[in-house]
Order: sequence, then C-alpha cells, then structure tokens
Amino acid sequence: MRINMCGVMVDDQARAHEFYTETLGFRVKHDIPVGKHRWLTVVSPAEPGGAELVLEPDEHPAAKVFKAAMVADGIPLASFGVEDIEAEHKRLEAAGVRFTQPPVDYGTAITAVFDDTCGNLIQMMQGKKEGGES
Repeated sequence: MRINMCGVMVDDQARAHEFYTETLGFRVKHDIPVGKHRWLTVVSPAEPGGAELVLEPDEHPAAKVFKAAMVADGIPLASFGVEDIEAEHKRLEAAGVRFTQPPVDYGTAITAVFDDTCGNLIQMMQGKKEGGES
C-alpha cells in the first residue's frame, strides 16, 4: 500500500494554484474543470510520479470551521519534506511567505510553519541523521 493522494482544503483554487506552483515550486499533475471548481492536483518536481496533493475547495460547511480551529491552535494541515530548511525558509520569506514558526531544531528534525494564503498552516521539515546531523 502507498499514499496516492491527500488533500488540502483551500478557499480559492486560483490563488492556491499560484501559491503551490509559483511560490512553493510544485508542478500541476491534473487541472480538470468540474462544475464551478477544478480537479486540481500538484506533485513534487523531484517525484512527478509520487503522491499528489489535491487542492480541494473548502465548500463543505465543516471545512471552514475545521480550518479556522487548526489555524487558531497553530496546527499545520500538511507537512512537506525539504533538504535544506534554512535555504527554503530564506527563499520563501524573500518571496513574501508569512511564517508562523521559523525553523526550530527538535533534535531529530527541524521544522518551520507557514501560511499557505488559502486558509491553512503548512509545515516543512528537514529530517536529521542519527547523531543530530542534517
């Protein structure tokens, strides 16, 4: 068994498309009109055949309440792995991304949390090798 897709609920698919592709650097895998919305998925350019992230409209009434509660509690909705968190933090900050948590070293991993402009907090994480090295 493997992860095929997982979703992030977004309040604006056009803005999500721009942020996740132009700012974060993901690539569009599917962009299919479905009524007033789109079946919109992105993938990592490092793993174009890997898991897809679905940028889903947050139309369900529970979605907005759930997302607001997660943001209020500072809980990221998704986590993305990076090779060099310091470099990614600097790159994204220079691109205007708002971080709610700068990189923090937790011993086995370094994490940072940012706002995806679509109602979610997203974590990026750099794992560390045994002995604490990145």
